[in-house]
Amino acid sequence: METEKESLSMFSLKGKVALITGGRRGLGLAIATGFAKAGAHLAVVGRANDCKELAERISPTGARLLYLQADLEHREERQGLIPKVVEQYGKLDILVNCAGIQYRHAAIDFPLKEWDRLLSVMLTAVFELSQQAARVMINQKKGKIINIASLLSFQGGWTVVAYAAAKHGVLGLTRALANEWAHKGINVNAIAPGYFDTDMCAALKADPERERAIRERIPAGRWGKPEDLIGAAIFLASEAAEYINGQVLVVDGGWLSR
Repeated sequence: METEKESLSMFSLKGKVALITGGRRGLGLAIATGFAKAGAHLAVVGRANDCKELAERISPTGARLLYLQADLEHREERQGLIPKVVEQYGKLDILVNCAGIQYRHAAIDFPLKEWDRLLSVMLTAVFELSQQAARVMINQKKGKIINIASLLSFQGGWTVVAYAAAKHGVLGLTRALANEWAHKGINVNAIAPGYFDTDMCAALKADPERERAIRERIPAGRWGKPEDLIGAAIFLASEAAEYINGQVLVVDGGWLSR
């Protein structure tokens, strides 16, 4: 008879290597911390010079950390990231595409420069890194790719036309890659966070009327905390999700059901 310990072992990430983009702050920081506590070793991509907060958080876990400074807007900076992870750790088990930026303008006035940058970071980079990771994972005959979608993968939003376009694209990309790679042992899925208390939503949180309207629509009665995403991410990264492909797991406190 299977013991409780054996049942829970399918959720362990012990010895796994995970690359997380945008892992310095917000949702990416929470996911990276959760992965370390679950036993994974980390590679994190960010634009800043360091990731001191993450390093401090994971220090008690004993997890190894490779920090890769790169601006994902630029293809030349994206291209060498996966090889560096494999060189350091000898493999890549998990890729989490979490890096994100936001620009808010009326669609009629949306600057094309900002459109190009957002789509490059939040859609093209997701595809390129997934493609590079899959080449490693196919040789390993196993791997997990988790893309961060959004409620705006299903809705149009307001004054966030580029973000909505990118997040719709992430959802379609997730399904398309799952179709091609599931039989090769790669699980490609997405998580769609709702309204979370992060820098990305700071403008909304600072508007009392908008903040209240959002909160009152959420059946859970509160905004999400970054830690609320950890369980979903660990699940999709673990052996417990071996037969899940091309799915989007919505973590929104019930917003879409309202």
